[in-house]
Amino acid sequence: MNKLTVYGYPKCGTCRSAVKSLESKGYELEQHNLFEQAPPAEVLAKLIALSGLEAKKFFNTSGEAYKEMKLKDKLTGLSEQERIELLASNGRLIKRPIVTDGKRATVGYKEDEYDRVWRG
Repeated sequence: MNKLTVYGYPKCGTCRSAVKSLESKGYELEQHNLFEQAPPAEVLAKLIALSGLEAKKFFNTSGEAYKEMKLKDKLTGLSEQERIELLASNGRLIKRPIVTDGKRATVGYKEDEYDRVWRG
């Protein structure tokens, strides 16, 4: 059975939909609650590299923490490493869910993307 690691938040509807989709495809899931503990910077850097996206795509731009910290204006002035450190400092800043099999990673949940990337 294929195993995936999912970084999300159990009360998040999008995360629950993603988990349901992955389980229906036969995946065994190891779930991590981002609100309890954000992944360390080294793990985030690897996930970002596996996704092929920039760190700024990993920010939950609609979240309260993002808005309270006024990051919309601040992110442009930060280096990629500074962005990763910021994400690692607060799991509520991270767009969810992040799913990885160690070879690739997706961030957010779009059913068509999951059907393409996580076929099962």
